[in-house]
Amino acid sequence: MGRVNPDMTEFTRRRLLRDVVTIGGAVAAGVVPHPAFARQRGNADGGAAVDNTLALARAVNRMRYEDLPARAIEHAKMILASTLSSAAPGALIESARILRDLAKDRGGRSEATVWFDAFRLPAASAARVNAGLSDAAASDDSDIRNTAHYGTALTSAGLAIAERTGATGKDLLGAMVIGYEAAGRIGDTRRGGRAGLHASQLVAFGSAVAVARLLKLTDQQMAHALGIVATTMGGIAIGTNSWAREYMGSNAAGSGVDAAEAAARGYTVNDDMLGARGGFVDVFGGGRDAVRLLSADLGQRWDIVEFLAIKLWPGAHPFSGTLEAAVNAARQANVPADAVAKILIAGPDRTNIGGSRRPRDLVEAIHSLPYFVASAVADKEFTWIHATEGKIFDPVVARLMGVVELDPAPPPATYKWSWGGSVTVVTTSGQRFTSTVDAPRGSGPRGIEWSDVDAKYRALMPDSKLPAARLGQILDEIHQFDRVKSVPAFARLLTPGG
Repeated sequence: MGRVNPDMTEFTRRRLLRDVVTIGGAVAAGVVPHPAFARQRGNADGGAAVDNTLALARAVNRMRYEDLPARAIEHAKMILASTLSSAAPGALIESARILRDLAKDRGGRSEATVWFDAFRLPAASAARVNAGLSDAAASDDSDIRNTAHYGTALTSAGLAIAERTGATGKDLLGAMVIGYEAAGRIGDTRRGGRAGLHASQLVAFGSAVAVARLLKLTDQQMAHALGIVATTMGGIAIGTNSWAREYMGSNAAGSGVDAAEAAARGYTVNDDMLGARGGFVDVFGGGRDAVRLLSADLGQRWDIVEFLAIKLWPGAHPFSGTLEAAVNAARQANVPADAVAKILIAGPDRTNIGGSRRPRDLVEAIHSLPYFVASAVADKEFTWIHATEGKIFDPVVARLMGVVELDPAPPPATYKWSWGGSVTVVTTSGQRFTSTVDAPRGSGPRGIEWSDVDAKYRALMPDSKLPAARLGQILDEIHQFDRVKSVPAFARLLTPGG
């Protein structure tokens, strides 16, 4: 062990607290504190610190439901329908069962519903379990900028707290829209930052803000909730291709609830955990210059309108533009699978073919670009059924995965979105059929249609095992969720007894 600095031998918690009190008294008496302390609390120029976390908290707390765009409210409703749709098949997956059983074994206060189950749990536990259901099936939503599944956490955490507090549909929808906005701004500051972090880290901020709004936290409490998330929530991108994905999604929802509830009871952390030197943006994001993005354009543009993307097929959403292009090219070619010689793919900055050419299970299949495009070319479509073993191990699809290649001479295309892609189907006779898709169906830039969301709901929700008549009632309620007077009454529809 190296030599201990003599000045640090007595730097105990008691001494630290004593020194802080001493400094506080000195400041009150007009005495200038030690320069090191001034630097910690000041900005880069040694001037007075600007608490960017508190500024963001004030901005989102000022937002009123009446000021939100109608399209933002409609997108929040779509998120509700989409998240529940994903959770239904997710409830049958082993990873989700384990998380659910752990929470049920631990028990606690009966505050919020476990979806499609007769059990009730503390709100934070219910949020974790229900987020795990949705994330396990990987059929929820994404943000087209950063592949963050904001909707899963906003729905699971928001419904849990709204159920406990007796909120209205408007209360919940407004909290979801505003939570999405706050998380989106924090996500903007991550651009150019540390690689390898999972987007669940951002999702937790949306959960915390939505819950803080429902709990009616003050500006200062909201800021501390954000600070608590900043110092507790993590996630590693490598976990995307395993059950770590749904664990991270589950943790994001629950961490947001925990943070807001702790702040509501008076728990405090450092000021400006987001924007200070050594804070979230400085450590994980784009550095000091990115801090200004925390509250840029709040209320002038709406992320949930511009960037929300609802999954209309299972799996990794960043493949969706390429997948749609593959379906289009296959339909243009209109040849049997055995007449396909090559499937050439291209896209913005695409330098590799992501995922396994021989996926061994659902998790690998839904993160395999070769599986996506091969299935799309084989069947001239890609639907929820492609997340089943019968399709994953189809020998026709297996052969086509082997002929998927990067296009050596990509077609000229301009992409605005990183999810864009081009696919060329080359037949055995030498004919070529090409399609390019930038923003996929179901995304804000392209426009999200209720007909697509409803079709998704009707395809997936039967896995919830709820009565068929009830499924229609739930969807009708979601369509008119701004008129729902009691979220607890709506939540009862999600249980077998109703």
